[in-house]
Amino acid sequence: MAVTTPKTKRNLIEVARQLFAKKGLDSTTMNEIAEASGYGRRTLYTYFKNKKDVYRAVIGSELEKLYSALEDVIKRSLPADDKLMMFTFSRLSIIKEVVTRNGTLRADFFRDIWLVENVRKEFDKKEIKYLETILADGCKSGVFDVNDTAKTAEILHFALKGLEVPVIRGVLNLRLDKNEDREIVYNLIFKGLNRSC
Repeated sequence: MAVTTPKTKRNLIEVARQLFAKKGLDSTTMNEIAEASGYGRRTLYTYFKNKKDVYRAVIGSELEKLYSALEDVIKRSLPADDKLMMFTFSRLSIIKEVVTRNGTLRADFFRDIWLVENVRKEFDKKEIKYLETILADGCKSGVFDVNDTAKTAEILHFALKGLEVPVIRGVLNLRLDKNEDREIVYNLIFKGLNRSC
């Protein structure tokens, strides 16, 4: 269940996101966020201790959009293998969209990756649970034969995380609507590299 954020705080986060995207994290001040929001410094400091706190909230807000979209995939009535493929491609395309739509913030994403990773911890746990659910459903329906769904979900999660930077930077262009891409990923995930499959 998503945590509801007060409207004022959501507005402050969105104003900060836009300023960070346009000017970058270092070039944006708390005064500018307060002024652009129309709320003032007192309100801004009611919700946030400092700019790093605002930045964490921006990252968290963007990740909420990602995991909301992934939750929609989980709720779909699809065979587990199709759901896993949709999850994989949706996840990669959404993370690319989230990072690239934020302009200058994109550079900050890569520069301060440890802060981003710290914010992502709870979201990563959610994603592993989503993957575990797909795998368990696939095992129940006979689509998958997985001995340890929890460990397999963790491995899939970290494999997908490893693909993020190449996809974001455009080095690896995977598209759900492209049959060749779906087939490559499908074969790798479901058949592995074993010739006998």
